[in-house]
Amino acid sequence: MVCFARFCVGFFRVVAAGWSSGMVTGSGAAKASTKTELCSTYSVQQPLAPWAAPHLIDRGSMTDNRSQFPQQLRHRERHPKARWKRRGIVGGLFLGLAALATTAAIAGPLAAVGAYVDPYHAKVQAAGYVQKSVRVNRITLSYVEGPDNGPPLVLLHAQLLDWFSYSRVLPELAKSFHVYDIDYPGHGQTITPADYPMTANQIGADLGDFIEKHIGRPVFVTGNSSGGLLATWLAAHRPKLIKAALLEDPPLFSAEYPRIKQTIADRAFRTSYAAATQDHPDDFLLYWTHGNAPFFRKNIGPGTPFILTQAVKAYRRANPGKPVEIGVVKNDTVRMLLRGLDRYDPRFGAAFYDGTWNKGFDHAEALKTITCPVLLMQANTSQLPDGTLNGAMSKEEADRAMSLLHKGKYLKVDATHVVNLDKPVEFTNALESFFLGR
Repeated sequence: MVCFARFCVGFFRVVAAGWSSGMVTGSGAAKASTKTELCSTYSVQQPLAPWAAPHLIDRGSMTDNRSQFPQQLRHRERHPKARWKRRGIVGGLFLGLAALATTAAIAGPLAAVGAYVDPYHAKVQAAGYVQKSVRVNRITLSYVEGPDNGPPLVLLHAQLLDWFSYSRVLPELAKSFHVYDIDYPGHGQTITPADYPMTANQIGADLGDFIEKHIGRPVFVTGNSSGGLLATWLAAHRPKLIKAALLEDPPLFSAEYPRIKQTIADRAFRTSYAAATQDHPDDFLLYWTHGNAPFFRKNIGPGTPFILTQAVKAYRRANPGKPVEIGVVKNDTVRMLLRGLDRYDPRFGAAFYDGTWNKGFDHAEALKTITCPVLLMQANTSQLPDGTLNGAMSKEEADRAMSLLHKGKYLKVDATHVVNLDKPVEFTNALESFFLGR
């Protein structure tokens, strides 16, 4: 995942450029230039998921910062109320007129935002995929199932995303596999009770029961990021159900407490923790936007949070009940992030922040237990000047994982964290070669 702060800068520059030109979709050349701008904006090569998020998502950005104001500004609180009342009226009129002007300027583009449809929806449907849900123990598990064209393949997306993040590889995978693309608990349309434990053991057990009862035979499994940790859990704890596993840039060891405190992901999970334990927002996407408003105003412009909020609301008005997809964002990974945040349960991220997600799930012990073939795929990673890990795993952690696997194979790819989105052809080729021996 790209450094989240730089992701936001690149994202909102694209949004601002799109609205200022009145264009929500563009030619292939325009799309290419937009993607180039985004990529060149990021010096860190990890675009998405918490394992490359920066200090931007920080509880500090959502607190009262008046104590940081100069003394003379704080002193104004003791001035007569009448003066503030007069100033408030004038300021209110100014802000009101500014808001009206801004709203009018973006009204046309906002209408186009609501009309956007990702072209891969049609491609996925044409490939024979159908969205389904089934009761598994205490949860209602949502997933997308493809045609029966080969051995069963289970896909487990990255944290903050949902099943559609695999859309760029689904049509090709349907030619050789019977695909089950799952929204695991905390994501997408899967429904969990309020007291559901967001732990690897609980989620892994429910996924294992789904495979055993509803697929009914051993499967190939691949998971990205947190999905890779769940794939590791399944291979270790339900060995009879897993034929082989592809772990797509999983945060092995780095997601364990207290090591996670030395990663950039820990900073990102603060927002989830605050939401889950203190603020309990009804709308996590807008909560996330509001919580990071000071960063957006400082680094991009004073209207940035307003523009994103209006885009989200416009899409929802035009597409009630559908996950948010902001077409003005040409980068697939960034757009998938916004879609995922729309349905994300912050309890999932909060469990990483306080260490409970891995309770009873020791990564080293799990890797030593796995007997099936495992392909460990590592994307690009880096280290910040202060030593913070900006990525899923360090090379040392990947080497440690390989030393513990009985039948492990290592593959380093020049790609960002969500490899299946950044390099879909390379990902599909590696998967088919490993699982099918092609």
